[in-house]
Amino acid sequence: MKNKYFGTDGIRGTVNKGNITGEKFFKFGLASGTYFKNQKKTKQIAIIAKDTRLSGYTLEPALVSGLVSGGMHVFTLGPLPTNGLAMLTKAMRANMGIMITASHNPFYDNGLKLFGPDGMKLSDNIEKKIEKLIDAKITQQLSNPKFLGRVKRLEDGNDKYIKILKSNFPKNFNLKNLKIVLDCANGASYKAAPKLLKELGAKVIPIGIKPNGLNINDKCGSTYPSKIKSAVRKYKAHVGISFDGDADRIIMCDEKGKIIDGDQIIAMLAKRWKYKKILKGGVIGTQMSNFGLEKFLKEEKISFYRSKVGDRYVKEKMKKLNFNLGGEQSGHIILGKFATTGDGLMVALEILFSLRKQKKASELLNVFKPLPQILENVKVKDKNIINSLKCKVAIRNAHKLMGSKGRVLVRKSGTEPIIRIMAESNNKGIILKCINLIKRSIK
Repeated sequence: MKNKYFGTDGIRGTVNKGNITGEKFFKFGLASGTYFKNQKKTKQIAIIAKDTRLSGYTLEPALVSGLVSGGMHVFTLGPLPTNGLAMLTKAMRANMGIMITASHNPFYDNGLKLFGPDGMKLSDNIEKKIEKLIDAKITQQLSNPKFLGRVKRLEDGNDKYIKILKSNFPKNFNLKNLKIVLDCANGASYKAAPKLLKELGAKVIPIGIKPNGLNINDKCGSTYPSKIKSAVRKYKAHVGISFDGDADRIIMCDEKGKIIDGDQIIAMLAKRWKYKKILKGGVIGTQMSNFGLEKFLKEEKISFYRSKVGDRYVKEKMKKLNFNLGGEQSGHIILGKFATTGDGLMVALEILFSLRKQKKASELLNVFKPLPQILENVKVKDKNIINSLKCKVAIRNAHKLMGSKGRVLVRKSGTEPIIRIMAESNNKGIILKCINLIKRSIK
């Protein structure tokens, strides 16, 4: 059964509408705090981080109020990448962690991502239990006044995160003589990412490090890679790195200005990890992963499986099969050896570690020839239009038209009012015909 509040990646929507209000966030805090407080009988601790959206100033106090009303002690960390929050949840032995973010969405959206004490995103089963508590009577969850939680701000969250990231590499690891264009999307990584790369000795040309509450993901970041493309060429940089609003995604650019997506990054890491005997099991991709990646991994004798779209589902399948590498074309990449969720900074370090010796990103990161693929995002008022008879017939006809020449995939976005249509084939004409056929049925 479909969740009432949680989507494919936490709770998300437009601020001051539906679920993204102060009133709802109080209930989210109280309900999630109640659930995790009951799982652990020691000191009750929740830690909260956020990205740079203006609405964070409204939603964070409401969330904190809900948590302390239920008896949770709260540490707030301020702007911090999502996996930094996940890592610190585990390192601080907290009951739970909450990231206030809408990831790659525009500033007018916000939401939250919940993490358990192991730093992992929650299963569908746990989300359903929390949803029941959200809709239960508030009075049943409120704490005795004597046992209300306390709140403390921690100013060194980014420093702690950077320290954990560095600890995964040799002490003499440095990035001297590397010129890097870095786009932080005016988001959660605007402090940590430039500081980390500069401490390692890189020459950093920063973009998107001046958040004003409204410019997160605005013509910058991983959803707007042309920004690093032009900057790499202008400054003759060795590589470009671009994150999204909460820095759990990474898209890159080689020294020639070619954009490198998540599939190419996964292929490079899989090949390197297999050679270094680090790779465990194989690779988990998604329904959106390019067929060229699947073919390349098969040639390399590396197992490959697809999960549903969403890094949570990638991680669940990685855990089930005991694999330690997985991710999405969009740049959500999970390095199971180091992290429990997508981490743009960690992935960047792992790639830069290899780039120090090779020096040319174009040689390192263009690993396989992708099958031509086009993705169209169609804005809709109601995503359930995908279930209409007209749309179903169009999708069926598109599959017939494509036949054995490629793939067609149509799905609802889990976080936005969008239908995503993907088609891939060596025949571009068929790709466009299939996409237009489905688009017309939706519009």
